[in-house]
Amino acid sequence: MSFSPMSFPSDVLSQLSNAISARVEAAKNAVVAVRLGQESHLTGIAWQSDVVVVSEQALPRGDEFELVVPGGSTAAAKLAGRDASTNIAILKAAEAIAAPALAAGEAHIGTLALALGVDGAGSASARLGMVNLVGGEWHSRRGGLIDRRIILDIGLAQREEGGPVFDAAGGCLGMSTFGPRGQVIVIPHATLARVVPQLIKEGHIARGWLGVALHAVAVPDALRESADQRGGMMVMSVVENGPAAQAGIVAGDIILSVDGISANRFRKIARYFGGDSIGRKADVRLIRGGGIITVQTTIAERRAA
Repeated sequence: MSFSPMSFPSDVLSQLSNAISARVEAAKNAVVAVRLGQESHLTGIAWQSDVVVVSEQALPRGDEFELVVPGGSTAAAKLAGRDASTNIAILKAAEAIAAPALAAGEAHIGTLALALGVDGAGSASARLGMVNLVGGEWHSRRGGLIDRRIILDIGLAQREEGGPVFDAAGGCLGMSTFGPRGQVIVIPHATLARVVPQLIKEGHIARGWLGVALHAVAVPDALRESADQRGGMMVMSVVENGPAAQAGIVAGDIILSVDGISANRFRKIARYFGGDSIGRKADVRLIRGGGIITVQTTIAERRAA
């Protein structure tokens, strides 16, 4: 069956186009450009009148930045906090900026998603895509709790990372960012609402820390039965005077578990080191010199990078 141009219900497409345009117009004040250089910038979200949220992994190290708000005017801003575990950083603007209220949206597989970015002059850009996957809460490789897994089927430019993502009803799903293999994922509104106040207050999110660099390895065949697992985490380096060093853990040890939690997957063990783990005594089971031993350490707060 074929359709002639005259028989196609073009009014439906016009309505969709107009609705998308209206959504962008209503949300354009939610995006802010963060200048990184003469011709470089990234996108931020005007979260409050003096707070801009950006993707932590996209924000270079530094304390002072320049914002370009819709309309092209500029404002100075200072880094107020960053948390790599949830990929959230915040900038505190020196003067008030327009910040529309961002009500939380609801992600459903197959629904449309509108991702906003911004150009270097403060004008909004928009990308239309689809919600590809929705799942439950998960932990990042650095152990941060992300309230929902939301993956988008959408293309973003590097400068658009960190912008707000909206559902078809205009609710804010959260902040766009790049995940593994270039996937566009969303840091949910619920995660932003939970983490941003902590960053405003403390400048960081407290997390537990052993003070080691780890690499996934297979458990030697001769010890696999007694270890009762096939993989562990080899200690590649130990921070001087850190919790692991104080417990006598050395490079070359293979950590099997921490307080009974298997270390066969990095994300699995990273979940243990939340803020509530600080000060907790932990039994670390490990392989050393062809045998399995257990040492005890006290989890400390992660040192600033």
